[in-house]
Amino acid sequence: MRGELTRGTVVIQPPKPTTTSKAIVSTVSPVVVVPTPEVTHVTEPGTYTFPATTITLTESTTVCAATSTHVPSGTHTYGGVTTIVKTSTTVVCPYATVVTEEGVVTSKILTTTYVCPSAGTYTIAPETTSVSKSTVLVYPTPAEYAPGTYTKPEIVTTITETDYVVFCPYTSPAPPAPEPTSVYVAPVPATTEKPAPVYSEPAAPVYSEPAAPVYAAPSSAAPAIKAVPTKETTVAPGKLGTGTNQWAITYTPYTEDAAGLCKGEEVIKADIALIASKGFKAIRVYSTDCGALEIIPAQCEAHGLKIILGIFIDASGIDGAAEQVSAILKWKQWGLVDLVVVGNEALHSNPPRCSADQLAAFITATKYSLKALGYTGPVTTAEPLNVWQANSGALCGAVDVVGLNIHPFFNADVEASGAGEFAKGQLEIAEGLCSGKDAYNLETGWPSQADRCNGKACAGKAEQAAAIKSIMGAIGGKSVMFSFGDDEWKAPGDFGCEQHWGSIDLY
Repeated sequence: MRGELTRGTVVIQPPKPTTTSKAIVSTVSPVVVVPTPEVTHVTEPGTYTFPATTITLTESTTVCAATSTHVPSGTHTYGGVTTIVKTSTTVVCPYATVVTEEGVVTSKILTTTYVCPSAGTYTIAPETTSVSKSTVLVYPTPAEYAPGTYTKPEIVTTITETDYVVFCPYTSPAPPAPEPTSVYVAPVPATTEKPAPVYSEPAAPVYSEPAAPVYAAPSSAAPAIKAVPTKETTVAPGKLGTGTNQWAITYTPYTEDAAGLCKGEEVIKADIALIASKGFKAIRVYSTDCGALEIIPAQCEAHGLKIILGIFIDASGIDGAAEQVSAILKWKQWGLVDLVVVGNEALHSNPPRCSADQLAAFITATKYSLKALGYTGPVTTAEPLNVWQANSGALCGAVDVVGLNIHPFFNADVEASGAGEFAKGQLEIAEGLCSGKDAYNLETGWPSQADRCNGKACAGKAEQAAAIKSIMGAIGGKSVMFSFGDDEWKAPGDFGCEQHWGSIDLY
């Protein structure tokens, strides 16, 4: 089935550009019946125009999405539609399944009728599977789109390689549809097509040149307090983090001076070795540049570290980030990946780098592509708690876990010694935002320098050590410490502290 991609009931034929001495230009007009991301397999290099499309739904529409679940070895009955009835009744409900027709595996929404003979709780159309070892099942689930008008802007992109798959997401002025209240589960066999999102060529990264900052002297000359991990305990299968109070640390492969250039390979090797020697189990990177997919993974594998892989959304927006997705899909070393984080404070930025609906659509398209190529881990985004609270309706359906950035220093009522209690409270609130989805603290720490205190929150090396010890003691097993080193290439930011969060010497 090369050149044809089937997903649900949507079949999209690839364009067939003609060979000329000029750039190949083709207008692609796939058939679309629901506002899921348009998927087109482009077999040859060229310049392609994907026209603007508008879809109006006059009634709620249910289509196949995808999700996954972790199961241990053995026989398991799972999924189906769970419903509670107060009297005998007949239930008619949709469920997702897979069918094979003429050798093509397709996810479909079917309808079943079930007679509930009396009051009670019933699970309708569950699935049973047997596995010889602990594994992650990937399966289709129904996704409902509310009535409204959904639009996709025109996209013009130049493709330089063969066999690309282009994802064109929709946005909508209509409110997002609620998540299904029932769980639909059915195993999905591997498909032969392997989608990969491709968008227009992103602009080169631009780093802000910082002004000369004024730093306050550390408030105490006391030596740094070492943060010592506790004895390791067992982490439940399928869960992120560790059973110790030390999980991961953020790492950017840029020189710490104002230039912010890419570090050399030998420097990166030494940095990763140092991180491993300090007891961390994983590192978080924010983007795919500066050896993030070439040098860092090999060193992580050599030292037994996992990677929290980032896709950074800068001022160019979603289109500028898509090239990173393509790079990850070509790399596909999934055994090293703990988590994929699509965007870091893209909504919290001033101005926002995209809308919540756009971010959710991008996460969903990225997740489809990753899972099609064999990635079975979780996907999320990272935002502060207040952003999650304001946008949970858009984001919860797109992510597998809730990814928080928790920085106690920016709360004027928090002293360094109380940073852990504050961070734990934030994480507990986040645990209730997206029903059934765990929350993790993906960026947290305390600055070693600033140009002034933020109320009770004062910067300093001793304060940084006290705050980190407090955070690790409270939720260190679910936290990513920020950061490996200082970042003088950043702008000073609020309180002049943005460049001074490096903390690797404290562990």
